[in-house]
Amino acid sequence: MLALATACTGGGVQGGPGAAGLRDPYFPKSGNGGYDVTHYRLGLAYTPQDAELTGTAEVTARATEALSAFNLDLDGMTVTKVTVDGKSARFNRAGQELTVRPPDDLAKGKTFRTVVSYAGKPKTITDPDGSKEGWLKSADGALGLGQPAGSMAWFPGNHHPSDKASYDIEVTVPKGFTAVSNGELKSRENSGSRDTFRWHSKEPMASYLATVAVGKYDTKTSATKDGLPVFIAVDPAEAKASAASLARIPEIIEWQEELFGDYPFSSVGAVVAREGAAEYALETQTRPVFPGAESVETDLVHELAHQWFGNSVTPKTWADMWLNEGFATYAEWLWDEDEGNKTVQEHFDENFKDADNWAFPPADPTGPEVISESPVYGRGAMVIHKIREELDDDELFFDIVEGWAQDHRHGNADTEDFKAYAEEESGQDLGDVWKTWLHGKDRPDGP
Repeated sequence: MLALATACTGGGVQGGPGAAGLRDPYFPKSGNGGYDVTHYRLGLAYTPQDAELTGTAEVTARATEALSAFNLDLDGMTVTKVTVDGKSARFNRAGQELTVRPPDDLAKGKTFRTVVSYAGKPKTITDPDGSKEGWLKSADGALGLGQPAGSMAWFPGNHHPSDKASYDIEVTVPKGFTAVSNGELKSRENSGSRDTFRWHSKEPMASYLATVAVGKYDTKTSATKDGLPVFIAVDPAEAKASAASLARIPEIIEWQEELFGDYPFSSVGAVVAREGAAEYALETQTRPVFPGAESVETDLVHELAHQWFGNSVTPKTWADMWLNEGFATYAEWLWDEDEGNKTVQEHFDENFKDADNWAFPPADPTGPEVISESPVYGRGAMVIHKIREELDDDELFFDIVEGWAQDHRHGNADTEDFKAYAEEESGQDLGDVWKTWLHGKDRPDGP
């Protein structure tokens, strides 16, 4: 990497290079130090026939320290130009790091705008657990999926969950294709053989929750009884089989609001890709993505619950992923019981007996390759249920669940924050729950 020496420039500002990673315990290279992004404006053009993406990313950020240089995460693609506040900036590439040297040092507290022009064939990234993310080519288009770090395959940014921002995403595709993203569709314009879709997300969003889906989708707009816009895009091959499940989105949102408080975003919906386009469902903000109709049926409640737990209340680091998955899994158990199927206790008992849930503590995964394994989900939900049992007061328990989601709305939180919140709100010492169920390595003798 090019050496970036401390410099002193006009105005007496003296800065140093920002860190090239945030030292996340599982993904230490993800994210960058020295600045906080407030807004992304992405202009993308994608041609499915040759899988070529052309992009312009405008990144508005505030310097949290005096900077002579800073990094953006971008894995692949060819960068052709970078400007900072309208002036050409030097840049170089090393792995997933795009290092930018602005012509003038940036003072601490300064808001600055970086524009990156880039193009190429965005790559598919293989995670430590072997799953695929980043830019996934589908039968007639592509999916951009980002958990935990795949968004850096299709736009440069500060790709760590601790840095959330608002987004404008504009996607131009050949006529006949649809481009779906997060938030609300502000406009659709035709220019000869191409259509441009403009999407806006005003609420803060972690970059791993950003998505773009390009394909020949059937789309439908509606609203909940409270007027929340619902936008659904479905691959025609999955439309008939997914229709009944998707029709329940307003009902599920209403049910979840009763438990978790007001829905945290200004729209909701889903993208149903053709089976095989991806290996998993993902809670992309306001518009979760499902790989086929079967996934909608099994995962819809879970991914919608993530809009509160994970999307609105976002983990500070990937060590806190159990807070996303534990709550979303527990929501599944509650829904199943309310539907007259298995009770929450039956789900708990099954998960207690499952040896996979005891491979490691949910708050202490043994490495990045297991952060999406059973203990984070099943045992994470068991932790939530043990809190409920320990409190022995359902009204208090659900007040804590709702309060956690509402008090930390659009913010970041970690395991220690949750521990402190649960104990403060309950007035009880929950140390045995944390010791045995959250951090304990061994399965106790009985549930």
